Amino acid sequence: MKAYTYIKKGEFALVDKQKPAIIEPTDAIVHVTLGSICSSDLHIKHGSVPRAVPGITVGHEMVGVVEQLGTDVKGFKVGDRVTVNVETFCGECFYCKHGYVNNCTSPHGGWALGCRIDGGQTEYVRVPLAEQGLNRIPDSVTDEQALFVGDVLATGYWAARISDITEEDTVLIIGAGPTGICTLLSVMLKQPKRIIVCEQSEERRNFIRAHYPDVLITKPKECDNFVKANSDHGGADRVLEVAGGKDTFQLAWQCARPNAIVTIVALYDEAQTLPLPDMYGKNLTFKTGGVDGCDCEEVLQLIEQGKIDTTPLITHRFPLSRIEEAYQLFENREDGVIKVAIYNE
Repeated sequence: MKAYTYIKKGEFALVDKQKPAIIEPTDAIVHVTLGSICSSDLHIKHGSVPRAVPGITVGHEMVGVVEQLGTDVKGFKVGDRVTVNVETFCGECFYCKHGYVNNCTSPHGGWALGCRIDGGQTEYVRVPLAEQGLNRIPDSVTDEQALFVGDVLATGYWAARISDITEEDTVLIIGAGPTGICTLLSVMLKQPKRIIVCEQSEERRNFIRAHYPDVLITKPKECDNFVKANSDHGGADRVLEVAGGKDTFQLAWQCARPNAIVTIVALYDEAQTLPLPDMYGKNLTFKTGGVDGCDCEEVLQLIEQGKIDTTPLITHRFPLSRIEEAYQLFENREDGVIKVAIYNE
């Protein structure tokens, strides 16, 4: 089978590999019907994920059909359509039982698929601890509707949840890339008083205007003044930083009102600093997001009910045989791309 593989820093390639097999009784083999490219895949390519293992098949955003089940996997059957969670977790350790599945202490736990073990930009994938890592897709939900449940939508949903948003809040979201839009969709469910999106790209600002007309929009250079002019207490009550740009961490806390919550969703290629003397007296609470895919079942229900729709994010579609073209388009942000769907022919 064909598999898009991490060869070395700066190099991915589509190579031939053996179809995966069951190794542990808790494994499942999933036939990948649809996958996608994530910015985290680009971080691997450029050497920003030290734990990524050369030789692995990349990709952690996928849906598919159960092909084979280990003897200990309950609740699923061959032929089930499923989402695959980017996080591998046991469901039994302290962190899993408290809902922090990305901190799972299992040797297999955390971000494994497409990082430490073979992922989903291929035809078949082995999913460890499958009883926790798979969710059945409702019959009325399409593959494209469910595609982002296990990663980028899980990230946005978790970030909105830990931000403790109320209906009185002005919420600032910095970044309108795929994760930013999934965060926006999740924040909208909380029905805050105002939502402001800050985005540098004109194309992406136009995307937000076209699809979410009630959202206020600004640019980074104008953001601080815009937020102060469009909030009740001299700054945003909640700030969700999803951009991961050179200056966006600083922008996030600067735009927050005193005693606000600032949630860091983004990944950074460089260390960030807390200028504590400048922050003195703001009494901010910082929370770090990341992917905690413990709400996938709930998110699938919301999709089934029509309350979340991520399909507008899929702006381009490519077969697996043309995945290198898809990567070039996605990495260079060409042709108005937001997300790319990769399908098996």
